[in-house]
Amino acid sequence: PLNVSRSALQNDGFVKKISDYITKKVADKLSGMCKTDRENYEKYWDDISPFIKFGCIKDEKFCERMMEYVLFKDLDGKYTTMNEYLEAQKPADGEAETDKAEEKADEKVDGEEKEAPKTTIYYVTDVVQQSQYINMFREQKMNAVVLKDNIDNPFISHLEAKNEKVKFQRIDADVTDSMKEEVSEEELKGETDALTALFRKALNNDKLEVKVEKLKNVNVSSMVTLSEENRRMQDMMKMYNMYGMDPSMFGGAGETLVLNANNKLVQYVLNHGEGENTNKICEQLYDLALLAHGSLSPERMTGFVARTNEIMMMLAEK
Repeated sequence: PLNVSRSALQNDGFVKKISDYITKKVADKLSGMCKTDRENYEKYWDDISPFIKFGCIKDEKFCERMMEYVLFKDLDGKYTTMNEYLEAQKPADGEAETDKAEEKADEKVDGEEKEAPKTTIYYVTDVVQQSQYINMFREQKMNAVVLKDNIDNPFISHLEAKNEKVKFQRIDADVTDSMKEEVSEEELKGETDALTALFRKALNNDKLEVKVEKLKNVNVSSMVTLSEENRRMQDMMKMYNMYGMDPSMFGGAGETLVLNANNKLVQYVLNHGEGENTNKICEQLYDLALLAHGSLSPERMTGFVARTNEIMMMLAEK
């Protein structure tokens, strides 16, 4: 027909066949290049990856053909497929036997089947902004992948839906076990209660969530974590311009201030209680954690700069 509408083309069977054929040819070409010319494929990947990921979300057949050839760049700039990444995370033979025995022992809890453990793939979205967390990961010889495109948030949710044994988690969503000493929450309960009261009063925030850990790196005083579920919800709200809405209404925890009990500044706050400089140090530790996690509001940035100058003057007068 001379007059062709978009809806008519979308519902036309012949056009659908053409679309399926083109999709297949593109997937075959890309997968073939990955198999036979991986080096060249990696050179193109950064430019074409958003379109490949979008295609995987929108077209199930395309996703099936391309899933094994989707690449992820790690912190060292090396490219890897998801299967290659998961294979690299597997423990050595001796450790594997122990893990299998533990898994069998834990298969049932109170007569009920226990949910199968998931492999966590850690990722970063901004290598500069999340540099403190990246350094902590490197100290523990851990790796992560870089996911910096807008499409990555829905794409990893799509991958998790297709792979029930895999979950993605941004490196600042929590403090991994390898970064902290083995101490129970009960042992740190006294410090947690005391620091929570002090920081809530200093920051005038009764809802502030505070967690105390004994981190192996004594130079890290404080950090902010945000649960993966809550962060994804916030990202989705930003994407759909749902500003002003409270993410907690959808469930999930908010930001948590993590304090390192091994750090001298945190120990100072504990030892001096409501001393002369306690409030000042509490605010400084909180702002430093926010800076490492993202950025400060204009009001907090103004206070942070003024407070930093005041602390430097105190040191200069000694």
